[in-house]
Formats: sequence, structure tokens, C-alpha cells
Amino acid sequence: MESAAVAVVTVPFPAQGHLNQFLHLSLLLASRGLAVHYAAPEPHLREARARLHGWDSDAETLATGVRFRVLDIPGGYASPPPDPTSPFPSHLIPLFESFYDGARAPLAALLADLAPRHRRVVVLHDRMAAFAAVEAARFPNAEALGVHCLAASYNVGWASPRHRLLAEHGLVFHPPEECASKEFVALAKRMGQERRRAPPSAMVVNTCRAIEGDFLDALSQFPSSDGHNVFAVGPLNPILPTSPRHRPRRHECLTWLDAQPPSSVLYISFGTTSTLRAEQIRELAAALRGSKQRFIWALRDADRGDMGAAASRRVALDILDYNMVGVVVRDWAPQLEILAHGATGAFMSHCGWNSVMESLSHGKAVLAWPMHSDQPWDAELVCKYLDAGVVVRPWEARHGVVPAEEIRGVIERAMGTEEGEAMRDRAAAIGVAVRAAVAEGGSSRRDMDDLVAYLTR
Repeated sequence: MESAAVAVVTVPFPAQGHLNQFLHLSLLLASRGLAVHYAAPEPHLREARARLHGWDSDAETLATGVRFRVLDIPGGYASPPPDPTSPFPSHLIPLFESFYDGARAPLAALLADLAPRHRRVVVLHDRMAAFAAVEAARFPNAEALGVHCLAASYNVGWASPRHRLLAEHGLVFHPPEECASKEFVALAKRMGQERRRAPPSAMVVNTCRAIEGDFLDALSQFPSSDGHNVFAVGPLNPILPTSPRHRPRRHECLTWLDAQPPSSVLYISFGTTSTLRAEQIRELAAALRGSKQRFIWALRDADRGDMGAAASRRVALDILDYNMVGVVVRDWAPQLEILAHGATGAFMSHCGWNSVMESLSHGKAVLAWPMHSDQPWDAELVCKYLDAGVVVRPWEARHGVVPAEEIRGVIERAMGTEEGEAMRDRAAAIGVAVRAAVAEGGSSRRDMDDLVAYLTR
């Protein structure tokens, strides 16, 4: 096959949402016959594979289509424990700095091994791993494409906070300095400098026109350090059927979900980089108890540098009682399968872009509780532009604890009123449009076809 002459190297940023998107992208490209090498630190390779789900075949069998390549980082992957008082996961900064400083050399060695044996080598790198483009530029038969793991609209807000689309919909773009630590902002600026040193030839975005078509059109009008070609190939995650699939090793929370009425369950998860304060956990539990809302709550501490996490929150043991109708998952939860399930009605989320795309692609409304980084923008997009969500905690109130009464009011509004039903209907309609986008002839399918043609040209 012609594409065998091309080696694709995917280089994610070492945070779970980015690792997840890149593994989905790698599997999609491998299914098209490309030779794909997924390059990351060893603990992140291990956990990315362990947490992979949603594909029709067994994950281990599917993963044989991708070669996993270790980028050894000198000094290891340790990090301090997560700090629940900090909205931003500052405990991961040592890992991010180590990745920036240490992953370049092993990536260069991998490219040096692949370049002589292939007609072309294409590096698909996270925009937060832009040093990969510099390394690719050292080889005459290599090129780099940036992969944007955030919303396409985020770039519009960043480039033009007073853009017409923002003004018309009342959208507020909070600058990075308000949403991340100064150390992370400094790292992001260093990556921007790397992109200017070796601009990628194109950009791949995990979105689709059904969600961000207007913003994709606007983005094409801005000068970019990521090339002029934009491939909107999302959602990268599989879109699962609503009827449950009974597999070996099926998570026990799905068995509980099978017994619940349609659209009756609220799924709650704040991602892998955020840790709630003990007092906030108590308030959220009290809100669930008071609302008598069915729920699945993924309650765990944030990942550490080696991808380990404290799986159980002991503070929760004395607040979850027999009056509550729900399941608490104290380890990693099968989010895609929960969101696809017909019994799930909505998703209380930190609004990481990965979670937003997984929720909308399965037609589920979002109860937005942004924590840091791009998440405040994602909440704006979902709640104000798409009208498929409602804010639980405004970004301006991020330093306080949201009381149970306020949380309960949002839950009851979303799950038990005509207004909430209309919102959930809008989310369901978006899900239908997203399914059409990835189907034969859809915009995302066409962009994926164009991307494969571009990689193998």
C-alpha cells in the first residue's frame, strides 16, 4: 500500500485529555492503513491504553495497529499531590517542564530511525508539544502538522476577543492569565516560539462543523502559525449506540445504569486534572440528596505526574447514604459508555474539550462547572452559543465553594423542568448532527479523507 511508505508519528501533550484524543486519532489513521507511531512517556502510554474504550473491537487488539514508542524523560515523572485549593493543576507543572526539556532528544532519535526507512515522515504533534515540529524540520523528508486539542472557537476568542461571533452571542473570552498559572502560561508562550521557529504545514482540530462551523470559517480569516490548511475531523472519540452493549469486563456502574429509566441519570465528573475541596464535595452530595436525583459520580483525585491517582475520596464516605439513588465510581469511569447510555440525561462537567465533545456527540446536555485553562471558554460556547448547557458555577466564583442550594437548583432546572427538557432536546439534536458529520459524505468524514490524502501525497 502506498501509505506504508509514510510513517506518521503522533506526539501528545502528557495530560489525559490530550493523550486520549491522540490515541483516538492514531487508531483512526491506522484503520486507514497508515503506519502510526504513538510517542509518549512510558506511564502515559500505559494509562492511555488502559483507559481506551468505546471501540468495536477489544482495545488491545485495536492497539496493535499502532506502535507505542517510549519517550524516556530523565528524572522520572513524580509530582506533588494535587492541591484542592488551586483551580489550576499546578502539581503537574514539574511533569510538563520535564516533558518539554526531556522529550526532545528521544523524539529526535525516533525520527532519525524512521526517516531513512520511509519516503516521508509526518509528525502530528500537540500544539503544546511544538518542539516536535522543530525536530521534524531537521529531516528533508519530514514535515509537521499541529493538532489543536481545544475548541476551534478558542483560537477565535484568543485572536479577537471582540469578534462579531462573540459579541452577537454575549460570549466572554477570559485571557489565559486568568485561567492558568503563570508557569503554565510561560510554557505555552515557549511553545508558541517553537511553532514560529518551525511552522507546521497544517492544523488538525478535534471539532466539526455541526458544532463550530461559524468559528471554523472565522478561523480561516486569521493569519496562523499553524499553516493555512485546517482539517476539522472531530469528534475523534467513537460515537456509541444508545443501547447498552454487554461485553466481558463491563464496568459495574453500567449494569446499574441499565436498570434506570430513560434520561433519568446525571453523570458527574470533573476530569483527571482537578480535585474538589472536601467542603465542596459535601455541598455537592447534599445537593444530590436534596434533589433525589439519580446519578453516577466519578469521584477521584487528579492524576499525578506518573498517572497515578488517589482513587478513593475518604471524605465522601460519611455523606453518601441510603437516601441517595446513585453510584460513586472511585476509580476511572468508562465515560463514553456512560454518556452513550439511554438512561443518562445530562453531564455535570468541568468542560474540558474532550468531555464536551464526548457529551455533545452523544447528545447530552452539559451542566458546566469550569475549573481552569480553556474550560471557562468551553462553558461559554456550550451554554450561550449552542444553548445546550447551563452554568453551575460561574467562572467569576471559582475561588469559593458553591452551596448545596445553588447546585440543587441547577440540577432540578436541568433534569426536572420544561426548560431543562428543551435544553436536553437541543443537545440531542446536536448529537444527531454530529453523527451525520462523521457518516459517509459528512463534513468530518470528508476532512478525514482529505487529511489522509494530504499525509500520503
